[in-house]
Amino acid sequence: GMQSHLQALLSLYKLFCPEHVTITLPGKTKTYFKNSEGLWKAAIAAVRRRNQGPSPLVQAVFLGTSRPQSRKRKWNAQLVIPASSAITKNLEEVGAENRVCLYNTNRSFPVEQLQTFPQLLQNIHRLEFPSQMGSVLTNPLLLHYMNCVKDESVYQRLYYWMGQMLQKECSWCVVDNSNEEEFRSFLETIHKAECFLQEGFSACEEFLYKTLPLWDGVCCRPEVLRLVSWIPLSNFSDVKSYLYDPLAQLFFTSSIYFKCSVLESLKELLQNWLICNVIEVDSEFSS
Repeated sequence: GMQSHLQALLSLYKLFCPEHVTITLPGKTKTYFKNSEGLWKAAIAAVRRRNQGPSPLVQAVFLGTSRPQSRKRKWNAQLVIPASSAITKNLEEVGAENRVCLYNTNRSFPVEQLQTFPQLLQNIHRLEFPSQMGSVLTNPLLLHYMNCVKDESVYQRLYYWMGQMLQKECSWCVVDNSNEEEFRSFLETIHKAECFLQEGFSACEEFLYKTLPLWDGVCCRPEVLRLVSWIPLSNFSDVKSYLYDPLAQLFFTSSIYFKCSVLESLKELLQNWLICNVIEVDSEFSS
């Protein structure tokens, strides 16, 4: 019978190849599939605006689903630890002569006061993390904390923030994005944090799996391939469909330099997987 999902599928077929669907379909059909032409239409509109002059209409989309919000401030403003009320209060209550008593109290220790590694060791279990989790990426002491104390809430907050920023700033998924250098710097910052932690971020993995099919192999190439080398070890079928297949399409149609870059990235990915597996085996053996 004519089920709603079948009607939606046939309507989609009739939209692209009407000669292949001869039956009559209802005029109003619930939308079950996203418009696959969204990204193409936005790119065509950008070319028309570039050839015809500026236009008040901007049809920028991310993956053909939504429009980017206006950029009121740069993303890197969120990589600086903001001043909080906690530090102001502590500085008012504690003078320079007895500030050492901070190490002996049970109150949380704001990261704005964290300056040295000994401070981190003495206050590691009562750190008060900043509201802007992006500042963790550029702070080696906080990255040390993430390596030593596996606080799930910290990872979850960083995962959500990083996923949102990657989606909004991706320079090949947002049409008319003139901030490629900022996005390149953002990816480089993430890569440095991954090298420091010796593990990849799950938000980066999801971002790469979503956007590699749309990547042209040119935009931010070194930074993207560096992130590829830190994808966590996972099911091979997922890695093949979401990583290898999109890279293979670019691999067979690109220059020798790109081919060598991809092979180098995959070699580093294998090395990181082997190192991670050795660490896990050693920890299980010692326990």
